[in-house]
Amino acid sequence: MQNPEKIALFIDGANLYATTKGLGFDIDYKRLLKEFQSRGSLVRAFYYTALIEDQEYSSIRPLLDWLDYNGYSVVTKPVKEFTDSTGRRKIKGNMDIELAVDAMELANHVDQIVLFSGDGDFRPLVEAIQRRGVRVTVVSTISTQPPMVADELRRQADVFIDLAELQDKVGRDPAERAAREAAREAREAREGGRGNQMPGFIQRGVTPPARAFEPDPEEA
Repeated sequence: MQNPEKIALFIDGANLYATTKGLGFDIDYKRLLKEFQSRGSLVRAFYYTALIEDQEYSSIRPLLDWLDYNGYSVVTKPVKEFTDSTGRRKIKGNMDIELAVDAMELANHVDQIVLFSGDGDFRPLVEAIQRRGVRVTVVSTISTQPPMVADELRRQADVFIDLAELQDKVGRDPAERAAREAAREAREAREGGRGNQMPGFIQRGVTPPARAFEPDPEEA
């Protein structure tokens, strides 16, 4: 009997969140894990995101805690705040290097790497992994306008999976989403609107603005 293919998942949290928002559904991370466990031997599932460390509360923390206890390896780092030449306050939270280092280190131990991102900056990483004899699958979407995946990344991948095609397998029930949003609105009202100031995912290379990408505290 042939051994199952060894698979590792690398999730660019901010990019995936922006993609699902563009497609109009939420990821059920428990179902996502089960889906790829059914496709082979899942060695590791990494989730990367940046955090604003000095905030009293971050709306992504409940999700990260859930992921950490339920089969994911969560990788975070504090974002950097700076003022640009025009005096505007900017936030920088790029996790490309962390993801790339982990992917290269694990490449010799797996048969396939699944990258959840449409960021074209990952094209050289994909090429380097392929030179080690590892197949790379990219998960993003071309179903939005504009597409969320960079053309050069899609071309470099061995396999491209449109996230829209996975919705039935990894998406959350819309009724659950509506219930969570109602609960969140009620909680924010009780807390005097504190929820309106919660920092969201740190956006990189996607539109609209990062503030539109606040994750749901009840995502898990």
